[in-house]
Amino acid sequence: MNEPRRTRTTTSHQSARPRRTILAATGAATALALTVGGLAGLPAQARTQATAPTAGVRAEAATPFTGHPSSPNGSFGNGESSSPADGAGTPSSGATAPEEQTEATPADEQEATGVVLIDTELGYEKAEAAGTGIVLSKDGLVLTNNNVIADSTKIAVTVATTGKTYTASVVGSDSTEDVAVLQLEDAEDLQPATIDDDTVDVGDDVPAVGNSEGGGRLMAAEGTVTDLGASVTTTDKGTEDSETLDDMIEVQADIVSGDSGRALLDDEGEVVGMDTAASSGTAVVTGFAIPIETALTTAESIIDGEQTSTNTLGYPAFLGIGVSQSGQADQSGQSGQSGRLGRSGVNGESGRSGAATTEGAVVAGVYEDTPAAEAGLAAGDTITAIGSTPITDGNSLSEAMSDHEPGDTVSLTWTDANGQSHTTEVTLTQGPAA
Repeated sequence: MNEPRRTRTTTSHQSARPRRTILAATGAATALALTVGGLAGLPAQARTQATAPTAGVRAEAATPFTGHPSSPNGSFGNGESSSPADGAGTPSSGATAPEEQTEATPADEQEATGVVLIDTELGYEKAEAAGTGIVLSKDGLVLTNNNVIADSTKIAVTVATTGKTYTASVVGSDSTEDVAVLQLEDAEDLQPATIDDDTVDVGDDVPAVGNSEGGGRLMAAEGTVTDLGASVTTTDKGTEDSETLDDMIEVQADIVSGDSGRALLDDEGEVVGMDTAASSGTAVVTGFAIPIETALTTAESIIDGEQTSTNTLGYPAFLGIGVSQSGQADQSGQSGQSGRLGRSGVNGESGRSGAATTEGAVVAGVYEDTPAAEAGLAAGDTITAIGSTPITDGNSLSEAMSDHEPGDTVSLTWTDANGQSHTTEVTLTQGPAA
């Protein structure tokens, strides 16, 4: 069985600083493993769908964390991982897949124009990540996948054609669409990528250009469109959470880790799509790219400051906790804010923990030098209210937190392990990227 996955992997080591690479057209935030099944017999016009669980890798917290990790892999919503793409899914269209693929080669100047290398630090995970982006404007707006920047605390972007590196901030992101927009500081006179104004067809040659293996050098992989309107569903390992990307471009290309946000080009060198997931399991890789017009629609709403039910503008408010699971499936990540480092107070479906009878969100642990730590919260406490809003579980805490921004001062009420109730005001800080 073949395993397409989102374009992100995570590694962590005791002896060396870990580096997390992002698999573009290979997938949390992040590397999500997928499985293709039963597609070979579908007609060309049928919609493809891939789905499977993610593999998790634990990351050590750079900021000390007091308590016990509550996500299945101990990574606080960021442990999704997979091995580099080394195989392929089954093409569902009439296009014939090659028996083997040509390995990627260094991108030439034309292919590299408007494509950038992205490196991120995940300060709360003691990890790093690498991916790819597409320049949208001369003053430094960059399009990439949400999974490239999710949970990052610092972002550096290097323009491949000049070698100049910029500090970047997140304009906004949408985890449901797997789209994010960055702004490079003090950028000017950049060369934007040329966006395709035609349609792409099955059988078209579409080289993909990206930061393969996070190596800091753009590589170009020959590719062929094998289907349009494909659908990919990603599922975190150990949970029932899933994310489906529809109307994708399916392509056969040598897409590997580091390629999230990779530019899919037509024969004129114009961008037709942005790689976000890929398969593994055989010698031929099946990749999935978001059509560029779809990605730009989401990006434009973010740039215009349009708040939607799925996006996060700027950075989310951060409390600094992990929340215990109650043995149920982890339902975090639905809003694009829950399940990551307690930024919205949630790291899983929560309720009662052990003998505790207080209804609320049970704290699994607290990061040092965060609002939660300053307030005196500790593992085993149960958050029962944010302001006048009652908190019944992790989801309600996430919803309550999503109504606030960094810098907001809120009243926090919790019950400690001895049953004593506490209320204090906390000023929420800026969290990692959503």
